[in-house]
Amino acid sequence: MSDKPVKSSFWLKLLLALGFVIAIIVGIVLYTRPTAIVEAAVSGDAIDAKPGSVTVKEEYTMQMKSEIDGRVLNKDYHLEPGLAVKEGDVLVHLDPGDIEIEIEGLQNTYNSAKERIEVGSAQTFVLETAQSDFSNAERMFKLGQLSDSEYQIKRRAVDTAKQALALEKVRDQEDLNDDENKIKTEKRALEKMTVTAPFDGVVSEVYAHPGDLIEKGAAIVSLITTSRIVEAKISEEDFANISVGQDATIIFLPYGEFEFKGVVKKILPVADPETQRKLVQLTVTDIEPAKLSPGITGEVSIVVGRHAAKAIVPRRALLNEHVYVVKDGKVELRAVKTGFVWLTGAEIVSGLGPGEQVIVEDLETFRDGDRVRVEEVPSDAFSKKK
Repeated sequence: MSDKPVKSSFWLKLLLALGFVIAIIVGIVLYTRPTAIVEAAVSGDAIDAKPGSVTVKEEYTMQMKSEIDGRVLNKDYHLEPGLAVKEGDVLVHLDPGDIEIEIEGLQNTYNSAKERIEVGSAQTFVLETAQSDFSNAERMFKLGQLSDSEYQIKRRAVDTAKQALALEKVRDQEDLNDDENKIKTEKRALEKMTVTAPFDGVVSEVYAHPGDLIEKGAAIVSLITTSRIVEAKISEEDFANISVGQDATIIFLPYGEFEFKGVVKKILPVADPETQRKLVQLTVTDIEPAKLSPGITGEVSIVVGRHAAKAIVPRRALLNEHVYVVKDGKVELRAVKTGFVWLTGAEIVSGLGPGEQVIVEDLETFRDGDRVRVEEVPSDAFSKKK
């Protein structure tokens, strides 16, 4: 019996086994290759944008001070750092007791003076008597029964009484006006015993507490406005072409790589005293005001021009003047020449064409010639929105 069929069967099994082993090895090799996250270079508008750093600031801080001496009451007291207040909200009540007593006394004095004036002045009777005497004297003078000197004395007596009555009325009115002014002054002081918020804001510090006896000018509380200023610092060499109304893209560190739209609102005539960088104020148009907490920082890119570009890649794909290109599963470190570079993208003038895939994450883990698996993601060279 021939052993040829047996040998053929043996070699067939051996080949199958080897093929299976090779397939496993290839699979293991492919599986263990690192994964490269890539994006394709795209055509579009390259942006000439000037970079800068941003800081969020409160529009201003106001330290509320007492305009009058007084003791802080426990009535409606609820001050604490972080408390949000609206314009007109009561911050502190001071004890109004002494002023209320003073107002009551002044009001009584005023009312008494008015009643006395309404009753009438004794000087009125003096004038009436002088006028009656003068009438008699005038009749007797015409009859020749009274000398001219005596007649003149009676007339002067009338003039004197009239003047005295007029002066008394002036003094009475002065007294009433004085009392009214004193009452107004005390009522104004009474109003100052209630300290209210002059604007919408947040309490940053509290200095006065229930029971404290404070003097005029003493600090009660510090308020921070709810309105914010987003201030950008731009280097002197990038500042020349920036103007009010230009679009800006802002990234705030607490919110990751998400971009927010902005506009140049104001160019300040001064520089930062520490860095000498130029100062620009921005309006952020698509962020909730509550997210603009004073003190947070970030980056800004102010657009001063744009033009059509053949190839654009995410800025994070750049490794100095190189990119990692992936072709047929193999990494190539390729030198490129960049044009406009902005916050999220970069124009490639030469060395790369549209559609070619570049690695955009973990660049430090790859080397020229590496074999990789590819995972392509949509291009974010232009923006990420939130």
